[in-house]
Amino acid sequence: MMPLALADMGTENVIRHIGGSPEVRKHLEDLGFVAGGSATVVSSLGGNLIVKVKESRVAISEEMARKIMI
Repeated sequence: MMPLALADMGTENVIRHIGGSPEVRKHLEDLGFVAGGSATVVSSLGGNLIVKVKESRVAISEEMARKIMI
């Protein structure tokens, strides 16, 4: 497993685990990041990531991306 922040751009990844506090996990779940789901890094700008998840594009910080394990 590795954090989503280190994933290659354009490669579809399966989310294995969501870490962090219960509030952070709930926030990421609300955005569509759930274990077993897929996430693709679309672009990275200044440490922030744009991720395609559930047919949507979501911008998250590198700190949040490090809590999502693929």
